[in-house]
Amino acid sequence: AESWENAAEIHSSQIYDYLVRVVQPKLQSVPGVASADILGGNPFALRVWIEPDRMAALGVTTDDLARALITNNYQSAAGQLKGPYTIINLNAITDLHKVKEFENIVIREVKGRFVHLRDVAKVELGAENYGSSVTFNGKKGVFLAINALPSANPLTVIKNVRKILPEIQYDLPASLEQTVVYDSTKFISASIHDVIVTLIEATGIVILVIFLFLGSLRSVIIPVVTIPLSLVGVTFIMSLLGYSINLLTLLAMVLAIGLVVDDAIVVVENIHRHIEKGLSPFEAAMQGAREIAGPVITMTITLAAVYTPIALMGGLTGALFKEFSLTLAASVFVSGIVALTLSPMMCSKILIHDTNPESFSKKIDHIFDRFQQFYRSKLIGVLKARPVVLLFGSVIFISVFFLFKLTPTELAPQEDQGFLFTFLSAPPYSNSRYFEKYTKEIDKIYSAVPEQQAHFIINGAGRENTGFAGMIFKPWNERKKTPKQMQQPIQDQLSTIAGINAYLFPMPDLPTGSDGLPFQFIVKTTADYKSLHAIMEELVTKAKKTGIFIVANSDLSFDTPQLDIRIDSLKAAELNVSMQTIGNSLALMMGGNDISRFSMDGRSYKIIPQLMDKDRYNPADLGKTYLRTNNGKLVPLSNFVSFKMTSIPGELHQFQQLNSATLSGMLRPGQTLSHAMEVMNAAAKEILPKGMNVDYSGDSRALLQEGNSLLAAFGFALIMIFLVLAAQFESFRDPLIILFSVPMAICGALIPLNLGFATINIYTQIGLVTLIGLITKHGILMVEFANQIREEKNLNAFDAIVEAASVRLRPILMTTAAMVLGVIPLIIANGAGAASRHDIGLVIASGLTIGTLFTLFVVPTMYTFIAEKKNVRIS
Repeated sequence: AESWENAAEIHSSQIYDYLVRVVQPKLQSVPGVASADILGGNPFALRVWIEPDRMAALGVTTDDLARALITNNYQSAAGQLKGPYTIINLNAITDLHKVKEFENIVIREVKGRFVHLRDVAKVELGAENYGSSVTFNGKKGVFLAINALPSANPLTVIKNVRKILPEIQYDLPASLEQTVVYDSTKFISASIHDVIVTLIEATGIVILVIFLFLGSLRSVIIPVVTIPLSLVGVTFIMSLLGYSINLLTLLAMVLAIGLVVDDAIVVVENIHRHIEKGLSPFEAAMQGAREIAGPVITMTITLAAVYTPIALMGGLTGALFKEFSLTLAASVFVSGIVALTLSPMMCSKILIHDTNPESFSKKIDHIFDRFQQFYRSKLIGVLKARPVVLLFGSVIFISVFFLFKLTPTELAPQEDQGFLFTFLSAPPYSNSRYFEKYTKEIDKIYSAVPEQQAHFIINGAGRENTGFAGMIFKPWNERKKTPKQMQQPIQDQLSTIAGINAYLFPMPDLPTGSDGLPFQFIVKTTADYKSLHAIMEELVTKAKKTGIFIVANSDLSFDTPQLDIRIDSLKAAELNVSMQTIGNSLALMMGGNDISRFSMDGRSYKIIPQLMDKDRYNPADLGKTYLRTNNGKLVPLSNFVSFKMTSIPGELHQFQQLNSATLSGMLRPGQTLSHAMEVMNAAAKEILPKGMNVDYSGDSRALLQEGNSLLAAFGFALIMIFLVLAAQFESFRDPLIILFSVPMAICGALIPLNLGFATINIYTQIGLVTLIGLITKHGILMVEFANQIREEKNLNAFDAIVEAASVRLRPILMTTAAMVLGVIPLIIANGAGAASRHDIGLVIASGLTIGTLFTLFVVPTMYTFIAEKKNVRIS
């Protein structure tokens, strides 16, 4: 959005006209720009300010005035003058172009004297509407809001717009100055920059983790090579699918850093183990790759399958996370191929048997050998108390349901977008002068906020008694407070302004289509609006008593003043005055409607006759309007009309073709939409009579719809994994064993959410779906190897799972550490887009850490219960 600040001597209509003629065409010609909408300015119009007393004195009626304006300003097409051999075009100048010409229009003749328009009205070149204005940092201005096409990249569009701004500034008149007030792409750019930094940090952390677990730079090189190769492969697949590098695909790449090295880590660790046993690097690579090929293929397909339900979803979640999910699936697929081809080859060429007992790698191997023996002894002890483990697992499984129900839910975490929006409303009877008087106080409050960089106020948006304002904050690295922290203190100050309602709230974090307060609770009914109004008053009272809302109000109120003009039709008929004459006269005096148009400098403008402002405050002045009867006599309107003041609704709404009203609310900090919805649903059940139902719109409706869709995706992901594992293992027993790790991880993820570190939202739910694939990889490693050694060594289930879990402990801990520590930059993120990154990182880190701890004991236990029995013995 841009603001053209005007000097005192320049009228806003002049700025508007300049923008329409010069600036707007340039901006709308920029590739990707859908529109450049002008806010705060008004087009020129010929205003004919009627003086009823002078009209009455000179015997002029509104019909006379309207007829004179229409008939004396007429655009004609005279045609052509054709000669024997020539054609001459005719141009009859029958229309008017200047104020002076309109002033000289003759309305009628009275006793030999001509009555001109200037005798009964003041004619001036003014504005179409005087009910709106814009201020930027306290100065008057006119805004241009630039909207990009849905298919266009906003970063590219705004970059191209900024290229032509110097040219526009150069052409501006000396008294005008342009300023970029608000640029939403700054948030996008800052978010992308932060994600790229996080990507680099995550890569460094993962490399360090691999080194600390393997203790050899040679071993580190192999999984590290997987990272760039997988990312290059992912970008190639993204290019084929027509995807772009954006905030969500970059977030997917950050998560992919921990995922893509998993398969390579498992391969390298297994080959490294065989080399340390005495095999040559080539033999170890062949045998190790052969052993691990099955688990790697299973893990790759499983993790890729997790994201299929998200990619197939519709609605907001599907639109947002389709690219995210397929980017992650592609990265896993590419990393699996690299792990089974390039990694074994590199192992055969790079890895060597370390014969130095004092080397760092030997010390690391010794530490893990001791830890492996410790784990083995504890696992055997746990397996001897299997009923206790079974009971513990059942408690964890049941707790997931309660944790999920008790954790606050919202659509998305509130991001620091560097902007706060304010909806403004004044009493229904107020006009623009009243509105501007109180918005000046808002300007003072905003100016005193240290963190604000600029602010603007748009008075009269839609109606004269409504408007909106915006506060743009300094860049993220130049302030310590977030808009969320400042919202309540600023709202408290706004609430002290007695003459206006000001509701401060952040812009929607997701494109839900909401243009109001976050909480929107709809009551719909077939009953009349008066009955609905009484119910809404009770609901608003109830909402305010809950303490959940900073503000709560209904859009249905019978407080808009209306002056009913009651016409004595019998008396009007006796005076030969038709209803049409009365209606047309009132519309011309009070309606502010255009009755014709005139041209000026190649553009067309409206002609608007209207009663002068000074004569419009007293309803009795309307009675001064004179009408001409059929016999030519003039009679005042007051002869057959009476006035009565009433109150009516300012607006009447319908939702799904039913009479409706909406309770809108701004939540207090710490409150969530889900809690507000529960409380108001309970209140509605107590208050609403039969025939009235509730619904939602905006963020509330999106939460209701998207929450259910993600739960369905979660269930579908479990089914997909079960079927994939069943196909890989050719068994229904083994997938069931592996999936016992899922509730363990989900429980671990929900614990910090339940403690208030985050909420269940669209990002944490995506993290929960991701956890399903991550945690099942551990079970696959153990169960696959246990089945393998049972066949090779003819072991029973107990000994096989103890051996498998002990051998696979190191790769399980390595992959867990790489993933958990790799998302640490997400958890500690701050700045633009940090809230969503924090939430998804927190879920993965906590869920995978606690889930792995449980899985190392629960999965082996379930294996001894469920695996196919062959000579089972407890040793």
